[in-house]
Amino acid sequence: MNKIVTLEIIGKESYNLFRKIPLVMRLSVVFLFLSLGIAVANNSYAQNTTLSLEMSNSTIANVLEAVENQTDFSFIYDANVVNINKKVSVSVNEKNIFDVLNKMFGNSDIAYTVVNKKIILNKKETIEIMQQQGKRVTGVVVDKNNEPVIGANILVKGTTNGTITDVDGNYVLENVPADAILVFSYIGFDSQELKYNGQANIDVTLSEDTQKLDEVVVTAMGIKKKAASLTYSSQQVGGDELTRAKDPNMITALAGKTAGVQINKNSSGLGGSAKISIRGVRSANADANNQPLYVIDGVPMLNSISEQASSTMGGKNNGGNRDSGDGISNLNPDDIESMSILKGASAAALYGSQAANGVILITTKKGKAGLQRVTFSSNLTVDHAISLPEFQNEYGRKDNMSWGKAGNLQDYDNAGDFFQNGVTAINSLSLTRGNDKLQTYFSYANTSASGIVEKNKLQKHNLNFRETAQFFDDRLNIDANVNLMTQSIKNRPTSGGYYMNPLVGLYGFPRGEDIAPYRDGYETTDFERNMPVQNWHTDINSFEQNPYWLVNRVTSRDKRYRALASLTAAVTVTDWLKIQARGNVDYTNDKFQQKMYATTSVDIAGTNGRYIDLNHTEMLLYGDVMAMVNKKWNDWSLNAAVGSSINSTRVDELRLDSKTASLYYPNVFTVANINMSTSAGCDEIINQRRTLQSVFATAQVGWKESLYLDVTARNDWSSTLAFTKHKNKGFFYPSVGLSWIMNNTLDMPEWINFGKLRGSWSKVGNDIPLYVSNPVDMIGAGGKIIVNEAAAFDNLKPELSTSWEVGTEWKFFNYRLDLDFTYYKTNTKNQLLKMPSFAGAPYKYYYVNAGNIQNEGVELTVGVTPVMTNNFRWKTSFNFSTNKNKVVELHPDLKSFAYGDEGFSMMYMMRIKEGGSLGDLYGNAFQRDENGKIVFDENNLPNVETGNNVKVGNSNPDALLGWSNTFTYKDFSLYFLIDCRFGGDVLSITQADLDSKGVTQATADARNAGFVDLEGTRIEKDNIEAFYSRVGGRNGCSEYYMYNATNVRLRELSLGYTFPRKLMEKSKVFQDVQLSFVARNLFFFYKDAPFDPDASLSSGNGCQGVDVFGMPTTRSLGFNLKVSF
Repeated sequence: MNKIVTLEIIGKESYNLFRKIPLVMRLSVVFLFLSLGIAVANNSYAQNTTLSLEMSNSTIANVLEAVENQTDFSFIYDANVVNINKKVSVSVNEKNIFDVLNKMFGNSDIAYTVVNKKIILNKKETIEIMQQQGKRVTGVVVDKNNEPVIGANILVKGTTNGTITDVDGNYVLENVPADAILVFSYIGFDSQELKYNGQANIDVTLSEDTQKLDEVVVTAMGIKKKAASLTYSSQQVGGDELTRAKDPNMITALAGKTAGVQINKNSSGLGGSAKISIRGVRSANADANNQPLYVIDGVPMLNSISEQASSTMGGKNNGGNRDSGDGISNLNPDDIESMSILKGASAAALYGSQAANGVILITTKKGKAGLQRVTFSSNLTVDHAISLPEFQNEYGRKDNMSWGKAGNLQDYDNAGDFFQNGVTAINSLSLTRGNDKLQTYFSYANTSASGIVEKNKLQKHNLNFRETAQFFDDRLNIDANVNLMTQSIKNRPTSGGYYMNPLVGLYGFPRGEDIAPYRDGYETTDFERNMPVQNWHTDINSFEQNPYWLVNRVTSRDKRYRALASLTAAVTVTDWLKIQARGNVDYTNDKFQQKMYATTSVDIAGTNGRYIDLNHTEMLLYGDVMAMVNKKWNDWSLNAAVGSSINSTRVDELRLDSKTASLYYPNVFTVANINMSTSAGCDEIINQRRTLQSVFATAQVGWKESLYLDVTARNDWSSTLAFTKHKNKGFFYPSVGLSWIMNNTLDMPEWINFGKLRGSWSKVGNDIPLYVSNPVDMIGAGGKIIVNEAAAFDNLKPELSTSWEVGTEWKFFNYRLDLDFTYYKTNTKNQLLKMPSFAGAPYKYYYVNAGNIQNEGVELTVGVTPVMTNNFRWKTSFNFSTNKNKVVELHPDLKSFAYGDEGFSMMYMMRIKEGGSLGDLYGNAFQRDENGKIVFDENNLPNVETGNNVKVGNSNPDALLGWSNTFTYKDFSLYFLIDCRFGGDVLSITQADLDSKGVTQATADARNAGFVDLEGTRIEKDNIEAFYSRVGGRNGCSEYYMYNATNVRLRELSLGYTFPRKLMEKSKVFQDVQLSFVARNLFFFYKDAPFDPDASLSSGNGCQGVDVFGMPTTRSLGFNLKVSF
C-alpha cells in the first residue's frame, strides 16, 4: 500500500482547537479558505505585503515560522519532499514574499505556488504535471457525524493542483488527470488517498485523529499552553455538554461528567443555586467560601450567594429558608464555547487567595472572520416531581394524624395533585459574522418556566454582544464584550425546613381525607376584622399551615438585574512578546419582596401580616496588565507571563423586615406601614468593600517538547487584613510543577501513542470574611444597638492550602484508548476558628488561626472507542474519583464546634471534631449498654439520647463515578450518562416527621405486620404508635432515620437526528437542522434514601446531608431543536 502523504500546516496553534468543538464553532476557518483557487503568482496580498527578515544559518522551519508571525501566510508542503531542517540564510528589508521564497529555494529543486494566503511547496517537476488538462471532480467531505469538514484540502498527489471545501463541505477540483491519486486531508483528521478513475463525483468521510495534534488549552489568567505540557490535572468540557439537555442553572449539567467535581442542586425549585465541590471541602469556618472561582474569558466574575438556608427550622429571622440563587446560573449556556476545570491548587495558583477551591475557566463564543451564520435553538422540557414520600392508604384519621383504625379509605392523592407538571422553554438566537479586521457575535436567549408548585414562575432574558477587532497589521487586538441579564422569579418555594413550607402540612394531612375543601377554601372571611383569614383542619402554628394558603397568601418576587462588561487590548510587540491589558465590570442588583398576609402563623408574621423588602447591590471591578513571552530556540521553549491585577468588590444592601412587630394596618404591604420597633428588622450595608491587589508571574520552560518545568508566584494584599500586622507584606503563594512526555524521549511500542508523567506542588490561600480583624457594633431597627461579641484580631492570616499531586496520562491503540490518573493531597492550615473567651473577658468570642483540614484522593478518567466504522461509532468514557476528608487538628482549647444554633429542638447538627471529618452529622441516638445493645424502658420502648451528641454519619460520598456513552449511526446519535454516588449518609427528618403522624407506608406495614423489629427486639402492635412517636418527629432518633446516600441514576439521555445535507441544500435556506429527544433524571437504578440524596438544603457549609421537606427532584422530558441558516 502506498504511504500516505503527510500534509503539515505550520500555522497558529489556535487551529489545533477546531477539531475539538462542534460545527458551529469550527466556522472560524470558512472564509479564510473560500477565496482559495489554484491560480498562481499574481496574488494581490502577496504582492502588496512586505516583510523584513535577518536570519543567518537558520532552518527552513524557523524562517517559515518567522514569515507566518509577520504575515497572514501559512505553508502547505509534502513532508517527504521539503527538508525543513535544512539551513538557509535570508536577509530582506521591506520585500514581498516572492523575494523571500526566491532566496530560500532559488538554487534548489523546490518550487512554490502562492494561492492568496496559502503557499504550497513542492518539486519543480510537478509544475509540468499541473499543466496537464484533466477533468473536473466535485464532491463533499464530511466527518463521522456527517457534518461538513470546512476548509479540507484536496490535492492531486505529486502536484500543487488542489482546492479546499466550502462551508457545506463541498469542493470543485479542476484539471484532474487520468489515473491521478487524490489526497484528502484536514488538520485533526487522518488523510485519505483515493485513486481517480474518471468519476465526476467523489464523496469522502474523514476520520478524526484529534489526539495527534498539539492541543492548546486555556489555563490560569487566560494563558494558552499545550495540553501535553501541563504539569497538573485539568479537564476540558465542550459547550455542547451544557446545551445537550439544558437546565435553568447550566452548571448542574456538568454533574457526573468530570472526575473530582461534586455538584449538588438546591432543593428550592426554579432558579435554585448549586453547590460545587472540587476535591472536597477545605475550610471549616461556617461562613467561609468553599465554592470554586469562576473566570470568564480571563477575568473573574461574581458568584456570591446573598442568602441560603440557615437552619433546618427555617431561614433568616425565621422567615423561611430562602435560596437567593447563584451567579453562574445567570449565564446563557449557548454563549459558552468551552470550560476548563482547574482542579488542583497548582493549576489555579496564579489566582492566589481566590483559588483555594479550584477554578472554572469559561471561554465564550466570538465572531468568526469570513463567516455569517444565524443559529436558532429551542429547548422545551416538561418537569415531573419524583421521589415523593411513600404514603399509606389503610389507616385513617385520629387526632389530626393518621393513627386511626384500618378501613377501606378513599385513595386521595393529595400530594400528587398538589404538584403540577412544570414546563421550561429555553430559546436562543445567535448571529456570527466577520471579516479579517472585525468580528461580531450577538445572541439573545429567553428562559420561561413554570415550576412544579402552582404560581412559581421564572422569566429570564440574556443579551450578549461581543466585538473583536484587529488593527495595524494585526498587531493590536481589541476584544469588547457586554452581557446583560434580567431575571424574575415569582413565589420561589422554600428550599426546606419547617417555617413557611407548604409541604409540611401537605404531606402530614390525614390519610383517607380529601384536601380539596382546604384547597378551594384555603381562606374564609373574618367579618369582625373584615378580611380573609387562613382556614385549616387544625390549629395554625409556625410548623404547620395550610399549604394552599402559603401558596396563595405568602407571595414573593425575586428580581435580578445583571450587567457584565469587559474590554481587552493586546499589543504584539514582537513575534515572541505580547502586552495585554484587561478590564471588567460585573454589576448585580437583587430586589426581593415577600408578603405574608394576616393570619399567617402569628409566631412568624405577627397579627397583621409581615412584609420583607430587600435591595442588594454588588459590583466587581477588575483590571490586570500582563506581559507575555512565547519563545522557541533550538531545543528549548519558554512560555512566560508577568503582571499585576486589582480586584475590588462593593456591596450595598438594605433589608427591611417587619418580623413579628408586624404592620400597622393588616395586609397593606408598604415600607411606611412597617411597625419599625426593636422587634422588626432593619439591616443595612453601606459601601462594604473588599479589595485585592496582586502581582504575579509564571514561566514554563520546555526541552525538546519532552520535559516541562512550570513555576508560578503570586503575592496578594487584601483589604480584609487592613488592621493586621500583615497589611503591608501581604501573602506569597508559589507553585512548581514538572511533566515528562515519555514518547518524545523513549522508544515505545507502536500501540502506545502517548505517555506522560507529571507532578506539582503549590500553596494558595483562602481570603477571610470581612470585618473579622476589626469588628464593630451595629445599629438595628428602632435604634437598637447590636453589640459586637468578638475581639479584634491583629494577627489574622488567610487560610493556607498546601497541595501536591502526581499523575500520568496514556493513549493507546491509535488513540482509541486513553487514561488519566491523579493522586492528590491537600492540607489547609490557618483555619479561622471562633473561640469562646475566658471568664471576665470583655468579649464573648475571639478568633484564632489554627487547625489543619486534609483532603486526599484519586481521580481516574478512561476513554474508549470500541467500535468505529464508516457508518457507526461508539465512544464511551468513565470518570471515577474518591476524596477522604480529615480534621487533623483544631486548637488546643477547641476540640470541637458546631454549625448553627444548638438551641433548636431538632434531631440534626453538623459538628467539627478533631479526628473527624467536615460533613460529620451528629444527632440523637439509641441508648446502648456496654455490649452495644439498645436499652428499652419498662414499656418496651427504646431509650433515645437527645442533644445531638452522637455521630450518626457523614454526608460526603466515598466515591463518584460517571459513565457516558455516545453512539452515532449515519444521521442518528444516542447519548446517555449514568451517574453514580457511592457511600455517604443522609438524614431524612421528613420521613421521621411523617412516621410520627402515621401517614407513611412504613407505619402501615408495621401495623399490618403487628410489630416493629428493632435489632431483634419486637415492639408489639399496641406500642407501634408510641414507638414512632418516640423515634419520629423533628426531635426524634436521628440514628433510626439515617440512610445510605448511594444512588445510581440515568442522569442524562439524548436521542438525536440530523437532517440529511442534501435535503438542506435543496431548501436553499437551512444549513443544518438537528432534532433530539432529551431527558434528565429519567430514573434511579438504585436508591436507598426516601428522597434524592443529591439534593441539598443549602449551598453553604452547613445544612448538608439532611432532608427537611425539600422540594422534590424532577424528571425532565423534552425536545431540542437547533437550526442554522
